[in-house]
Amino acid sequence: MNAPLTALDEWPVGTAAAAVVGPSGVIATHGPVEHAFPLASVTKPLAALAILVAVEEEAVSLDDAADESLLPGATLRHLLAHASGVAPERLLRSFAPAQRRVYSNVGIELAARLVERASGMPFPRYLDEALVRPLHLDATVLDGSPARDGVSSVADLARVAHELLSSTGLLSAEMRADLAGVQYPGLRGVLPGFGSQDPNDWGLGFEIRSAKSPHWTGATNSPATFGHFGQSGAFLWLDPRARLALVALTDRDFDDWARTAWPELSDAVLAAFT
Repeated sequence: MNAPLTALDEWPVGTAAAAVVGPSGVIATHGPVEHAFPLASVTKPLAALAILVAVEEEAVSLDDAADESLLPGATLRHLLAHASGVAPERLLRSFAPAQRRVYSNVGIELAARLVERASGMPFPRYLDEALVRPLHLDATVLDGSPARDGVSSVADLARVAHELLSSTGLLSAEMRADLAGVQYPGLRGVLPGFGSQDPNDWGLGFEIRSAKSPHWTGATNSPATFGHFGQSGAFLWLDPRARLALVALTDRDFDDWARTAWPELSDAVLAAFT
């Protein structure tokens, strides 16, 4: 049953691992699934999940101001949806809130800072207590930016995917629906690595496939598919219509090889397991 995943053996990478996850758990794996890989931007959805735990614990609210002096009118919700108007890599206002989808590492860092202030603990520790320990993630560590400095394994991300497909209660059903729903519909913007998209739909810390083209998921992934990819050669998607998730981590940075290999693998997995 792991036949589609053997395609990883042909990828131009040194080390790769992958898992297919369904509502009952892991369906298939390939490669060293316990190996710790750098996540780059796949750190963002993990950080977002911890932040949403803080929301449900009422430490913070999605309506809390992002930073009134820098981003007047922007909220935590705007930050998680890349709709606050903050620049990608600088503490600089580039647009008014909800006018443009600006993919921003700084925005995720500002969101994590709100949780730090409310909880009185460094965000990496909060993520550990809110996400890593409850889901028994053995290889997941954040040492640096909540936008890009996470490390994890396929086994751990498969547990995260399973939690989103068949929750044990980390987040409420309403919050899970919110994170996977389009926030501020109709915003255009640039999807890193894949160019301008109109619209460029996002949920809360998760990118939503919608009708984007080109894209890193498969042609047969539903528009409701949500997830994230990272420049370190990592990706995670969940397709709620297929009730499947796919995790793949590698030791080679994202480039042209991934633009072909990732959609092909995604389509092969969907054909084999749905």
